[in-house]
Amino acid sequence: MAMMVLLLDASGGELELGASAVAELAKLGVTSLSLLRDRSTVGVVLEGWLFDPERCAGAATAAIAAGGGVKGLHPVMHMAVATAANEGAARSGSRNREAR
Repeated sequence: MAMMVLLLDASGGELELGASAVAELAKLGVTSLSLLRDRSTVGVVLEGWLFDPERCAGAATAAIAAGGGVKGLHPVMHMAVATAANEGAARSGSRNREAR
């Protein structure tokens, strides 16, 4: 699944995502949107199986914040994290290798 993160300055007030913005994102292949924020920054995570951030970055940015001042981030790495049960197995395996 493709992903893109947009960072906006939070000093401009609340981010409003109207029906037209959501419809435009859907046309671009976005199927999931997450909103994050702290005091100074708003983050919008866009995801979708048919979403192509390389091709649609400008249109996605315009749909979220037509006024500009948006920074787009593209994924560099995606990693699955092992569970605690797998961690125990990995440790015992490394102990066995050390004992040899």
